[in-house]
Amino acid sequence: MRHGIAGRKLGVTTSHRRAMFRNMAVALIKHEQITTTLPKAKELRPVVEKLVTLGKKGTLHTRRQAYAMLRDDTIVTKLFTAIADRYKGRQGGYLRILKAGIRYGDAADMAIIEFVERDVNARGQDSDPKPEQQVEEDMAA
Repeated sequence: MRHGIAGRKLGVTTSHRRAMFRNMAVALIKHEQITTTLPKAKELRPVVEKLVTLGKKGTLHTRRQAYAMLRDDTIVTKLFTAIADRYKGRQGGYLRILKAGIRYGDAADMAIIEFVERDVNARGQDSDPKPEQQVEEDMAA
């Protein structure tokens, strides 16, 4: 019997699954919208919503808890400043999952997971873009 067993295994080991959700959470906070399979998106939603709740509390302890999960200073800073300020009046439901058809290769159900009031300019940007002047200097050298 399957009593009290929550969550999908997704065909990977526990350590792989934890690392995958960690990477997906960083990408989602960074770009505010990602495309993945529907089961992964459904499992990722509670992970990221708990992180947003930590960001809204804004204490040192919650910042350390978020860093333990995300392991990226710039992403944790974005979570505790921009995203926490955006959702301070909302009691939950920070993410939406939109079905996006099926994948050609294996017919997997695809989905787009995004923040409800997302910043459309955040998609495709890196956290630390190199200044253009430094890029030109690197190319000249």
